[in-house]
Amino acid sequence: MPTLAIGMPSSRSKPARAASAGFTLIEILVVVVIIAIVATTAVLAVSTTGRDTELEKESDRLLALLNYTREQAELRTREYGLLCDEGRYQFVVFDPRKAQWVVMDTDETLRERELPAGLSLSLTVEARPIVLRRPPDSKDVTPQLMIYSNGDLTPFALTVERKQEERSVTLASTDEGTIEAQPMKARPT
Repeated sequence: MPTLAIGMPSSRSKPARAASAGFTLIEILVVVVIIAIVATTAVLAVSTTGRDTELEKESDRLLALLNYTREQAELRTREYGLLCDEGRYQFVVFDPRKAQWVVMDTDETLRERELPAGLSLSLTVEARPIVLRRPPDSKDVTPQLMIYSNGDLTPFALTVERKQEERSVTLASTDEGTIEAQPMKARPT
């Protein structure tokens, strides 16, 4: 390698080293394209497996809220209930002083919840289907599902479903007094 009088490499050797020092823009673009293709393939593969994360999330939330309400009923020795409509649900509590069901306003966790668009509820209590359509101006908050102060609850099967894709998750009471989520059911392909 030619050097200058002071022992430094000459400027003629710099272009040869610069070409081998890093990646070209073309090489970087090729790697980015390959990563994008792999990521797209992975996303498509997961979305075609039948998973519905929104449905799973909503059924998990409802199961957690039912278990929480059951614990609250036992701790506070009060009767709670679940009032369902096709696209929403809310927890209510029995007020013994008024001798009627009232909306929960002291526990933000048990507030009224709307289901995401495309999801709906269906309820079966003691092996009988329940009509969930209520008049919009109805003041009656009598629940369809009871959660008693001793931890018992009405035998039920509550289904969160996406009708247009025929997918559903059912939460049901068991003979042992627990609540179980049955695996997601999907339309056969």
